[in-house]
Amino acid sequence: MKTELWAIGKTSERYLEEGMELYSRRLGHYLRFGLEILPDVKKAGRLGPEQLKGKEGEAVLQRLKTGDYLVLLDESGKQYTSESFAEFLSHKLQLSYKRIVFLVGGAYGFSPELYARADGKLSLSRMTFSHQMVRLFFLEQLYRAMTILNNEPYHNA
Repeated sequence: MKTELWAIGKTSERYLEEGMELYSRRLGHYLRFGLEILPDVKKAGRLGPEQLKGKEGEAVLQRLKTGDYLVLLDESGKQYTSESFAEFLSHKLQLSYKRIVFLVGGAYGFSPELYARADGKLSLSRMTFSHQMVRLFFLEQLYRAMTILNNEPYHNA
Protein backbone atom coordinates (compact mmCIF):
# COMPACT_ATOMS: atom_id res chain seq x y z
CA MET A 1 0.00 0.00 0.00
CA LYS A 2 1.15 3.52 -0.73
CA THR A 3 0.86 6.23 1.91
CA GLU A 4 0.38 9.80 0.74
CA LEU A 5 0.01 13.24 2.22
CA TRP A 6 -1.99 15.63 0.08
CA ALA A 7 -2.13 19.35 0.76
CA ILE A 8 -3.95 22.11 -1.04
CA GLY A 9 -1.80 25.01 -2.21
CA LYS A 10 1.91 25.70 -2.25
CA THR A 11 3.91 26.05 0.92
CA SER A 12 4.99 29.67 1.14
CA GLU A 13 7.80 29.36 3.70
CA ARG A 14 11.13 27.80 2.71
CA TYR A 15 11.85 26.47 6.20
CA LEU A 16 8.62 24.46 6.09
CA GLU A 17 9.48 23.10 2.64
CA GLU A 18 12.92 22.04 3.88
CA GLY A 19 11.42 20.20 6.85
CA MET A 20 8.82 18.53 4.65
CA GLU A 21 11.52 17.40 2.22
CA LEU A 22 13.60 15.99 5.09
CA TYR A 23 10.79 13.88 6.53
CA SER A 24 9.50 12.83 3.11
CA ARG A 25 12.98 11.45 2.31
CA ARG A 26 13.20 9.69 5.66
CA LEU A 27 9.77 8.12 5.19
CA GLY A 28 10.93 6.54 1.94
CA HIS A 29 13.04 4.18 4.06
CA TYR A 30 9.88 2.69 5.60
CA LEU A 31 6.99 3.26 3.21
CA ARG A 32 6.02 3.78 -0.36
CA PHE A 33 5.36 7.42 0.36
CA GLY A 34 4.29 10.39 -1.71
CA LEU A 35 3.70 14.06 -0.98
CA GLU A 36 1.23 15.72 -3.33
CA ILE A 37 0.69 19.46 -3.37
CA LEU A 38 -2.59 20.13 -5.13
CA PRO A 39 -2.80 23.44 -6.98
CA ASP A 40 -4.65 26.38 -5.48
CA VAL A 41 -8.10 27.02 -6.90
CA LYS A 42 -7.94 29.55 -9.71
CA LYS A 43 -9.38 32.97 -8.84
CA ALA A 44 -9.85 31.84 -5.23
CA GLY A 45 -9.90 35.43 -4.03
CA ARG A 46 -13.23 35.95 -5.77
CA LEU A 47 -14.87 33.05 -3.96
CA GLY A 48 -16.44 32.94 -0.53
CA PRO A 49 -15.23 30.33 1.99
CA GLU A 50 -17.98 27.81 1.18
CA GLN A 51 -17.45 28.13 -2.57
CA LEU A 52 -13.71 27.76 -2.12
CA LYS A 53 -14.12 24.64 0.03
CA GLY A 54 -16.45 23.23 -2.62
CA LYS A 55 -13.92 23.78 -5.43
CA GLU A 56 -11.09 22.33 -3.36
CA GLY A 57 -13.29 19.35 -2.50
CA GLU A 58 -14.07 18.72 -6.16
CA ALA A 59 -10.36 18.73 -7.02
CA VAL A 60 -9.61 16.19 -4.29
CA LEU A 61 -12.56 13.93 -5.12
CA GLN A 62 -11.47 13.80 -8.78
CA ARG A 63 -8.04 12.49 -7.71
CA LEU A 64 -9.27 9.88 -5.27
CA LYS A 65 -9.72 6.30 -6.42
CA THR A 66 -12.23 3.73 -5.25
CA GLY A 67 -9.69 1.73 -3.22
CA ASP A 68 -8.33 4.75 -1.31
CA TYR A 69 -8.67 5.21 2.44
CA LEU A 70 -9.07 8.94 3.08
CA VAL A 71 -8.16 10.57 6.40
CA LEU A 72 -8.85 14.27 6.85
CA LEU A 73 -6.50 16.20 9.12
CA ASP A 74 -9.25 18.07 10.89
CA GLU A 75 -9.52 19.87 14.23
CA SER A 76 -12.57 17.77 15.13
CA GLY A 77 -10.80 14.50 14.35
CA LYS A 78 -9.59 11.82 16.71
CA GLN A 79 -6.48 12.63 18.71
CA TYR A 80 -3.78 10.04 19.25
CA THR A 81 -0.60 9.78 21.23
CA SER A 82 2.41 9.05 19.03
CA GLU A 83 2.27 5.41 20.11
CA SER A 84 -1.45 5.00 19.44
CA PHE A 85 -1.08 6.70 16.05
CA ALA A 86 1.66 4.16 15.23
CA GLU A 87 -0.78 1.36 16.14
CA PHE A 88 -3.52 2.95 14.00
CA LEU A 89 -1.13 3.23 11.08
CA SER A 90 0.13 -0.33 11.48
CA HIS A 91 -3.43 -1.62 11.38
CA LYS A 92 -4.38 0.43 8.30
CA LEU A 93 -1.23 -0.61 6.43
CA GLN A 94 -2.25 -4.27 6.80
CA LEU A 95 -5.64 -3.78 5.17
CA SER A 96 -6.45 -4.16 1.48
CA TYR A 97 -6.57 -0.50 0.51
CA LYS A 98 -4.47 0.62 -2.45
CA ARG A 99 -3.57 3.93 -0.82
CA ILE A 100 -4.04 5.66 2.47
CA VAL A 101 -4.36 9.37 1.79
CA PHE A 102 -3.99 11.93 4.56
CA LEU A 103 -5.40 15.28 3.47
CA VAL A 104 -4.57 18.75 4.76
CA GLY A 105 -7.28 21.11 3.60
CA GLY A 106 -7.09 24.74 2.68
CA ALA A 107 -7.42 27.65 5.08
CA TYR A 108 -11.18 27.15 5.51
CA GLY A 109 -11.22 23.38 5.97
CA PHE A 110 -13.21 20.81 4.00
CA SER A 111 -16.39 20.69 1.96
CA PRO A 112 -19.38 18.61 3.10
CA GLU A 113 -18.67 16.24 0.20
CA LEU A 114 -15.16 15.54 1.51
CA TYR A 115 -16.49 14.91 5.01
CA ALA A 116 -18.99 12.46 3.50
CA ARG A 117 -16.27 10.64 1.53
CA ALA A 118 -13.73 10.51 4.37
CA ASP A 119 -13.00 7.23 6.10
CA GLY A 120 -11.61 8.99 9.16
CA LYS A 121 -10.56 12.28 10.71
CA LEU A 122 -7.35 12.94 12.61
CA SER A 123 -6.51 15.91 14.82
CA LEU A 124 -2.90 16.71 15.65
CA SER A 125 -3.86 18.89 18.59
CA ARG A 126 -6.66 20.84 20.20
CA MET A 127 -4.66 23.92 19.27
CA THR A 128 -5.06 25.55 15.87
CA PHE A 129 -2.08 25.49 13.49
CA SER A 130 -1.77 27.03 10.06
CA HIS A 131 -2.65 24.57 7.31
CA GLN A 132 0.92 24.96 6.06
CA MET A 133 2.55 24.09 9.40
CA VAL A 134 0.30 21.06 9.80
CA ARG A 135 2.02 19.52 6.79
CA LEU A 136 5.40 19.48 8.54
CA PHE A 137 3.97 18.46 11.91
CA PHE A 138 2.12 15.53 10.35
CA LEU A 139 5.14 14.32 8.39
CA GLU A 140 7.22 14.34 11.56
CA GLN A 141 4.54 12.33 13.38
CA LEU A 142 4.28 9.87 10.49
CA TYR A 143 8.05 9.41 10.60
CA ARG A 144 7.93 9.04 14.39
CA ALA A 145 5.22 6.36 14.01
CA MET A 146 7.39 4.40 11.62
CA THR A 147 10.36 4.53 14.00
CA ILE A 148 8.11 3.34 16.84
CA LEU A 149 6.87 0.43 14.72
CA ASN A 150 10.48 -0.47 13.91
CA ASN A 151 11.69 -0.15 17.52
CA GLU A 152 14.16 2.57 16.60
CA PRO A 153 15.42 5.17 19.09
CA TYR A 154 14.14 8.34 17.37
CA HIS A 155 10.96 8.41 19.47
CA ASN A 156 12.82 8.68 22.77
CA ALA A 157 15.79 10.72 21.59
